Amino acid sequence: MRLFTTWFGVFILDDEGQVFNKTLFPSNAGEIAVRLRAIDEGQILPEEEEIAGEGDLLVREKRLELLGDFVPFEEPVLEPEDFGFSQTLLSEAMVSLGRQKMKASSTPDEQILQAIRAIDDLTKTINLMSERLHEWHALNFPELEKLVPDAKYPEIIAEHGDRETIIKAGEVELEDSIGTDISPEDTEAIKKLASTLNATAKTKEEMETYVQARMQQVAKNTAHVAGPLIGARLISLAGGLDRLARLPSSTIQLLGAEKAMFKHIKDKAKPPKHGVLFQHPHVHRAPYWQRGKIARTMASKISIAAKVDRHGNRFIGDELQKELDARIKDIQRKYPNPPEKGRRKR
Repeated sequence: MRLFTTWFGVFILDDEGQVFNKTLFPSNAGEIAVRLRAIDEGQILPEEEEIAGEGDLLVREKRLELLGDFVPFEEPVLEPEDFGFSQTLLSEAMVSLGRQKMKASSTPDEQILQAIRAIDDLTKTINLMSERLHEWHALNFPELEKLVPDAKYPEIIAEHGDRETIIKAGEVELEDSIGTDISPEDTEAIKKLASTLNATAKTKEEMETYVQARMQQVAKNTAHVAGPLIGARLISLAGGLDRLARLPSSTIQLLGAEKAMFKHIKDKAKPPKHGVLFQHPHVHRAPYWQRGKIARTMASKISIAAKVDRHGNRFIGDELQKELDARIKDIQRKYPNPPEKGRRKR
């Protein structure tokens, strides 16, 4: 038997992956968020302890080793809709989880750390709901996703619903569709999912605005050099502003590239040259042969900025940015062309 926990309940599965027993969580966003937070903190849920008393079990999470033998078995596919739970409820629970994490934080940089992780949670929820919306609405109007921008797709569905209404509203032009007709009840359900997706995306935007404002208060030098969101993500990856301020610049350069570094160590693959710093325009817009050098320079300036943010209250962001810009121009001047293939360094 295998013990498996999802966001909507705890399940005992037999060797064929069939549900042998289950304990569903309350259909309440706040209650689900409490359990998700406990899981994030490595706790064992009361529902897991209760259902695990039924015999020898296999578990796929380290935190559950007290309840059974740890074996990283393949994650089973359990659809929440089959058990009376909706994607809308998941969205509400993730928003509630983000709020709980922010309330529980005690220091300003921890607020930022939790907010960034909440943004990540919301991003996962948005991607999941978007995939579901595309698959569902494609039954009625499969051509729509190719006729409108991705950002406008859920907005059009939330406002108009089915294919005929969308075409009559003048949102797209199409003479014929291979989609099937759907009932008014189906249309309303799809519209509700699209509306929830739009609301979740708006919440994410508001969270990003919050992070940008908080970074100006807590780590204004880091925000100035790295950008507010990238700076916040570096704080999150480091485990806090104090930890970021103590890291060497070489480590800051590779924050977010842990998997690539592990692959380099294990399989002798090429070492990574940058982590989340690749998201910065200075790095990702640069030619590939300049990116590592620019990321190294940025990491050096961010290291200084973080130290000043942690131990002082001075603003030296303009000075650091000026030095960074000068160094980038120097790199562009010294390395205008890609290195010759097969040429060995001496």
